[in-house]
Amino acid sequence: MVEIDSDVPDLDGVVLLHHFDGFMDAGAAGATVVSHLLDVFEHRTVARFNVDSLVDYRARRPTMVYDSDRWTEYNAPELVVRLAHDAAGTPFLLLTGPEPDRGWEAVTAAVLALVERWGVRLAVSAHGIPMAVPHTRELKVISHGTRPELVTSQSPFGRVQVPGHLSALVEFRLGEARRDAVGFAACVPHYLAQSTYPTAALALIAALTAATGLDVPTDSLRESARQADAEIARQVSESDEVAHLVENLEQQYDAQQSLLADGDRVPSADELGAEFERFLSEQPRDR
Repeated sequence: MVEIDSDVPDLDGVVLLHHFDGFMDAGAAGATVVSHLLDVFEHRTVARFNVDSLVDYRARRPTMVYDSDRWTEYNAPELVVRLAHDAAGTPFLLLTGPEPDRGWEAVTAAVLALVERWGVRLAVSAHGIPMAVPHTRELKVISHGTRPELVTSQSPFGRVQVPGHLSALVEFRLGEARRDAVGFAACVPHYLAQSTYPTAALALIAALTAATGLDVPTDSLRESARQADAEIARQVSESDEVAHLVENLEQQYDAQQSLLADGDRVPSADELGAEFERFLSEQPRDR
């Protein structure tokens, strides 16, 4: 299932970050975090999974390069664990690659074995989810974990049934094994879900550095976020339809925050319904 480098230093107390391509990742938030970490830190592969037994190539065909009269390149998918060091020299592990089409329990068991082998103290996942929120308000990050003490923000969701994904299963099995694991989800404006939204990646990095203590420089990512925000502002200013959408989301968001600020309590279903009815009553009838 996994080939492990025998030349790995003592990593007791290390943090394991994990993100798999293929599941929901609004704004490419989690993927951007992974790309940023690989860009700013030197790293090497210390474990490699056998993707031939895990990936359905016909469902997700790897790319190849054809040049004139021959094949010159094959971009083979990789599911690997990399060892990197942050700006302060602290080691951490990064598990990335395509989410397997099969063998989830076997992969999860292998991850748990690596956690045990390397003395991982905390596993962390991060991705983006689309939400009906405006980009002009503070971007929120939802957290969940295997212990209540690991959860740092309140979720807007109650008990819901959703499609599973490998990062969630890893966190679930780690919890069963009484291991610490936490996940972060950036609430990305739904109209930006299909684009790359660096602001969401910045919010995720802030959350994971607070949880892990890792030192991650973000200057280049902040510049990318600034440029993206400027482009979004330009597009909104040039479209009355988009501007109206953002304005309605701002009103809805502000109304919800007003209710939440009422004694710092979660509003009841009746209160939410009444506020939503008020919001609708204020809208022009032709819309």
